[in-house]
Amino acid sequence: MKQIFKYTFLIAMVAIMAACSTVPLSGRKQLSLVSDDQIQQQAAVAYKEFLGNPNTKVVTGTSNAALVKKVGNRIASAVNQYLQAEGLSNQFNFNWEFNLVQSSDVNAWCMPGGKVAVYTGILPFTANEDGLATVMGHEIAHAIARHSMEQMSNQYALQVGAQVLGVATSGKSSIVQGLVNNAYGIGGQLALLKYSRSNESEADQLGLMFMAMAGYNPQHAVSFWERMASAKSKNNTPPEFLSTHPSDARRVADIQKLIPRAMQYYKR
Repeated sequence: MKQIFKYTFLIAMVAIMAACSTVPLSGRKQLSLVSDDQIQQQAAVAYKEFLGNPNTKVVTGTSNAALVKKVGNRIASAVNQYLQAEGLSNQFNFNWEFNLVQSSDVNAWCMPGGKVAVYTGILPFTANEDGLATVMGHEIAHAIARHSMEQMSNQYALQVGAQVLGVATSGKSSIVQGLVNNAYGIGGQLALLKYSRSNESEADQLGLMFMAMAGYNPQHAVSFWERMASAKSKNNTPPEFLSTHPSDARRVADIQKLIPRAMQYYKR
């Protein structure tokens, strides 16, 4: 029995090491057991359902709505150029969409495949175009870092067990389908994945670089997070945007350390 367990464990470890991808810019290795293409397809369905929901009010024809699209497209263009320069563009076949949604929630998100929503409730904290670029760069970074795929891969590994890890998976199993559906509320209420604090810190790092690549001053990111920290201190319930994020002091300190590197990408 011990011998069988030993071989099963070794096979599982080999499978896990083989099923890894690398996060752009940070270089971190992440578990990749779930098809990113399948996640993007389902995310696109969920995004369409969200926009078409009678309870969702998409804002159009306003300066803020235009600004969301402008900032989003600038960052997406800069990210695409970076990925192309690094020979990674074939790994990220995104169909970008940017929408402003009327809601008092202080939140924004980006689904896999580049489906972005910014809630009007966060605009008082962004304050200006660079502040909005901080938010959107951070959320786009989650998608480029494939944090959703990573979270679902971790869940998949837990559900199927070590033995199944030794078998190649195309990501089309019923288990994976269920994970994707649950993650994006297919056929029901939108329920986005909660990222880990390490994912949030990585999105801070990548987002800072992405906004700089797009011509937004990364130094403004500090002011945005300080405004968010101030709002959090006045409310015992943190905004959804901060629900799983690192502590305020740590975040600001980490971002300040990253600014010299981000400034290397900054072009006015």
